[in-house]
Amino acid sequence: MIEQKTIPLDEYTRSPSYWAIVLRRFSRDKVAMFALAIIILLFLVAVFAPYIAPADPLKGSMLRRLRPIGTPGLPLGADELGRDMLSRLIYGARLSLFMGITPVAIAFVIGSSIGIAAGYLGGLFNSLTMRTNDIFYAFPSVLLAIALSGALGAGVTSGLLSLTIVFIPPIARVAESVTTQVRKLDYVEAAKASGANNFTIIRVHVLGNVLGPIFVYSTSLISVSMILAAGLSFLGLGVKPPEPEWGLMLNTLRNAIYVQPWLAALPGVMIFMTSIAFNLVSDGLRSAMDIKS
Repeated sequence: MIEQKTIPLDEYTRSPSYWAIVLRRFSRDKVAMFALAIIILLFLVAVFAPYIAPADPLKGSMLRRLRPIGTPGLPLGADELGRDMLSRLIYGARLSLFMGITPVAIAFVIGSSIGIAAGYLGGLFNSLTMRTNDIFYAFPSVLLAIALSGALGAGVTSGLLSLTIVFIPPIARVAESVTTQVRKLDYVEAAKASGANNFTIIRVHVLGNVLGPIFVYSTSLISVSMILAAGLSFLGLGVKPPEPEWGLMLNTLRNAIYVQPWLAALPGVMIFMTSIAFNLVSDGLRSAMDIKS
C-alpha cells in the first residue's frame, strides 16, 4: 500500500507573494537543495549521455567480462558481457528516470481530475468514484504492478501503463480529500451564491488551492515509481535486454555478485541515490509549503 501524507490547507493563500515565500524557504533547505542538484545532474547526464559516455553501452567483449572497478580504460569495470559499466549507467539514467517520472506525471493529471471532480461534486458521484477507487487499495502496489505487467506482457509500454494505473488511486484519494476541504471554505460558497458555474469555480477558486498539495504528494511517488519500475525490469516484466536500465542491470549482474560484488551493486546504488534525492526534494517542498511551521 502507498502511504498517504496529509498536507495542511487551512492557512494557504495563493498569491504571488506566497509562492515567493515558498521558493525562498525551499532554497534555504540545504538538504533539499543538495538533493535537487543531484536530480538536475542526473537529468543532464541523461540528456547528454551520447557526449558523456566513454563507450558504446551495447558493445561488449568477452575478453573484458566482469573486469573489476578501476581497470584501465574501464573506470567502473565491465559487466557480464564485457560492456562498459560507466557507459551503461549513464545511458541507464534515461530509461530509469523516464520510467520513474512519466507514470507519476500521467497519474497526476488523471488522478487529480478524478479526485477534484469527486471532491467538489460530492454526493453519489463521490461515493461511486471513491468506492471504485478503493478497490485498488485491496492490492499492495507491488503486487498490482506485477499482475498488470504480467497480463500486459514485458516492455516499456506495458510497464508505463501498469505503473500509471497503480498511482492513479492514491493521487485521486489525496485530490478528493483536499478538494473536499476547499469546497467548504467561505469564498467557494460565495462564488456559488454569486451564480458562477461549477467549471468556473473549480478553475478559478479550487485548482489554485489544491494543485500544490497534490503536486507535492505526487513528487513523493516518483521514488516509489523508480523502485517499482526497477523491480519490474529485474523480474523481466519491464525493459527488455539489451537496453541499459538500472533494474535490468541488477537482474543481469545478479549471478556476478559472488565474483564482483561491488560491480553488481552499482545499479542498486544509483537507484537508491536517485530515490532518496526525490524523497528529500519532496520533503523540502512539503516543509516550505507548511505555513504553520
